[in-house]
Amino acid sequence: MNSNENYFKVNKATWNEKVKIHVQSDMYDLDAFKKGKSSLMPYELDALGDVKGKTLLHLQCHFGQDTLSWSRMGAMCTGVDLSDEGIKLAKSLTEELKLDAEFICCNVLETSKYIKETFDIVFTSYGVIGWLPDLKPWGQMIAERLKDGGTFFMAEFHPIVWMFDYLEGKPIMKYGYMQDEVIYEEYEGTYADTESKMISKEYGWNHGLGEVVSVLTEAGLHIDYLKEFNESPYDVLPDLIKTKSGMYTTKNQLYPLIFTIKATKL
Repeated sequence: MNSNENYFKVNKATWNEKVKIHVQSDMYDLDAFKKGKSSLMPYELDALGDVKGKTLLHLQCHFGQDTLSWSRMGAMCTGVDLSDEGIKLAKSLTEELKLDAEFICCNVLETSKYIKETFDIVFTSYGVIGWLPDLKPWGQMIAERLKDGGTFFMAEFHPIVWMFDYLEGKPIMKYGYMQDEVIYEEYEGTYADTESKMISKEYGWNHGLGEVVSVLTEAGLHIDYLKEFNESPYDVLPDLIKTKSGMYTTKNQLYPLIFTIKATKL
């Protein structure tokens, strides 16, 4: 087993545990979701608009809330995720809520081994690319799964956010913006439940904006826009302040928290 496969194995075990915690968390608010509340946030809703009748592939979908939210809006959705517990829960929610979506458990980099069809939209969001050691195969896979003229959209935490270590309860700059070495963290709790006693063991990688844009363009996508935002939809970093819009921002707003990319397959 090569080192990356070992890292993926550890991450998978952690995400399987996280599913059990997240399903009960206030952040994921499963009861409200089951009653019809969308889990989608303003950035992605503004970017993709009306998805009715479109085919949508959701990469790294966790337990499928966003996938099923798109499904409720009329998209024909397929979700993929590394965690078999996540996919199991996603399938059971689909059945319980009588929605129409498919879910496949696989490493996102191997999506094309499991899914052969192409899609109008490929979508991914929030805390996704940091789990991937190399973005080139990711960019190539996105291009493979998009129809000509299809849309790729991602909303993601800004690379500057991942330069900090947050385990001491405050941000301490510790990691390189374009650091090649793997980053290992072990801590109690998860971003959705900091009081949880589960031990998260995680291997991750930092990717700068230049790398993200380059792998997409090299794979044959045209970048429609790259936007950066001071506000995060999620209160998952220490000392964030809630804004009038219901989002969260740092006190000094010295750096962006989120970026979005919309691209078209030429």
